[in-house]
Amino acid sequence: MLPIIYSDDFLLHETGSFHPEKPERLTAIRNALKSAVWADQLDWRSPTPIATRPVMAQLQQVHTQRYIDGVQRLVSRGGGYIDADTPVSAQTYDVALLAVSAWMDGVDCVLATDNPAFVLARPPGHHAVSEVGMGFCIFSNAAIAARYALEQPGVDRVAILDWDVHHGNGTQAIVETHPQIAYCSLHESPQYPGTGAEHERGLHNNVLNVPMPPGSTMAAYEPAFSQKVMPFLTGFQPDLLIISAGYDANHADPLAGISLKPEDFGVFTRYCLALTRRLLFGLEGGYDLDAIGRSVVATIEPCLPLR
Repeated sequence: MLPIIYSDDFLLHETGSFHPEKPERLTAIRNALKSAVWADQLDWRSPTPIATRPVMAQLQQVHTQRYIDGVQRLVSRGGGYIDADTPVSAQTYDVALLAVSAWMDGVDCVLATDNPAFVLARPPGHHAVSEVGMGFCIFSNAAIAARYALEQPGVDRVAILDWDVHHGNGTQAIVETHPQIAYCSLHESPQYPGTGAEHERGLHNNVLNVPMPPGSTMAAYEPAFSQKVMPFLTGFQPDLLIISAGYDANHADPLAGISLKPEDFGVFTRYCLALTRRLLFGLEGGYDLDAIGRSVVATIEPCLPLR
């Protein structure tokens, strides 16, 4: 059984009728997974409530107290905007904390079973830097999960693979100073947020950025995986691989210009499985509802036993 960590509470982060990062993204994925022929192999789990698993200590390792308090104040006034792209509503603070808890639960699941898990949560996190959120992101879920994993027995090195179409500037900024965490991103360039140059290598040679030109298809992505991404990850030898699983690199996605197909994400998963079964997938971007549902199905399918 593959754990899917999900709660309807993640739908309570309201972004407005026309915002692309909307609750319907999760509904589309949930419906696609429950319609899959192997749906009986999924173990739907609720995240640990923040009342019983305080996440503040983990949050404070990654974000400044000033920023955390600022989000809480903004939410207490009924909501507003962190930046022009990043709205918060009356429930956002608690929902974002629950998302952090879900990513931590995902770490626990993977380490307990040595098998993959998928965190189906929002808001996303890979653009959030220590001092502020941006690009639809509130808290840096993947970076927090990586730091948390390093506190667990037997985990000395954690890698983060970010295949979202946008560079995870927040994740990189937070982890590039940490010698036990590696970060690798494939992303469209030029594209928001304008970071992720190939020459950026981190303070410990622990960063690999693979910029992809607009219009790139699997014909460009697969060599990038085989010749750059996998040698980098294999050389790092992570005890856990966290995947910032964004799906806005789909041809159908309205916010970018990469031309992958949903089934291509299954190929990515197979590459990762060749490295380790300790895979934690966590949702980032992806804004075409049909494509995101099909892409998550394709991502998970290679992880399941053959019938």
